[in-house]
Amino acid sequence: MNLLSKEAILAADDLPREVVSVPEWGGVVHVRTMTGTDRDAFEASLITKESVPSSKDQRMHNVRARLVALTLCDESGERLFLDGEVDALGRKSARALDRVFAVAQRLNGIGIDEAQAAKNA
Repeated sequence: MNLLSKEAILAADDLPREVVSVPEWGGVVHVRTMTGTDRDAFEASLITKESVPSSKDQRMHNVRARLVALTLCDESGERLFLDGEVDALGRKSARALDRVFAVAQRLNGIGIDEAQAAKNA
C-alpha cells in the first residue's frame, strides 16, 4: 500500500468534473465534486437551529441554485459563481437548473435520502 505524504494529498486532483449540456443556456458547463469546505457550507445551509415552522421553507429556499453555484466550475476546476450570486442563478430556467442539479447530486453523493433528511430535520 502506498503511504501518502501531505504534499501528495494536497497535490491530488480529487475533484472530478463532468461536462453537461445545457441547451437552455446555449452550451455546456463543467460540474465538479464539491470541496470539503463547500460541502460543509451546503449542509449547514440545510440545517437551522430555529424551531419556527417557516425555517424548513427557508432551508430549502433556492436549494438547487445553491448546489449548482457550489459545483459549476471553469475548465481548471475553479467555481464560476460566488455565494452572493446564488439568487441571480436561482432566477434562471428551472429546467436548466434541474439538469445541472441532478449531475451535481450524483457527483457529490447527495441523494433523495439526504435531501429528505434535510427537509425533515
